Amino acid sequence: MYSKFFKASLDKILGFFFLLIVMPLFVLIVIILIFPDTENPFFFQERVGTGGKVFKIIKFKTMKDLRDKNGRILPDKERLTKTGSLIRSASLDELPQIINVLKGDMSLIGPRPLLVSYLPLYNEHQARRHEVKPGITGWAQVNGRNAISWQEKFDLDVWYVDNISFRLDMKILFKTVINIVKRTGINSPDATTMKPFTGNN
Repeated sequence: MYSKFFKASLDKILGFFFLLIVMPLFVLIVIILIFPDTENPFFFQERVGTGGKVFKIIKFKTMKDLRDKNGRILPDKERLTKTGSLIRSASLDELPQIINVLKGDMSLIGPRPLLVSYLPLYNEHQARRHEVKPGITGWAQVNGRNAISWQEKFDLDVWYVDNISFRLDMKILFKTVINIVKRTGINSPDATTMKPFTGNN
């Protein structure tokens, strides 16, 4: 009953008030990102939502669009700016996704929305993560985030789908705050960002 009737309303109410609270910080980050580079401070990318529906996620831009002499995009480590690294370390790059929540594309809590290119790579079990709205934070994020394997992440996502409740969502919100303060699981053990999912083989 909670997931069908109350969760969406709670997302809109909490999302609205949270946006009001963080608005000064939101504006400050926009100014900080624009000032040195005069680039768009926002990053838009297609991600997969409920039932496989594609939407555009909004994040603060923490990497430059740098390419090599052949036009290939450079590795994340080389494109990540110093300011972007600080913003990512505090998970502040995720703040604009509150707009996605208010638009109804996302929930505050749910499996993280992943790239469209991953869709044909999922097995039946992994694809179940799309049975609920994706979230800004989720069960996998508070249990390892980028420091765990893709398989562990998918298993945690599906566990959330099967056990979704108001109590669990409040537990995830609380653990999210703790993890942000401790800066837990921001990066994978051997990379600046999580390595791409390449399938189950």
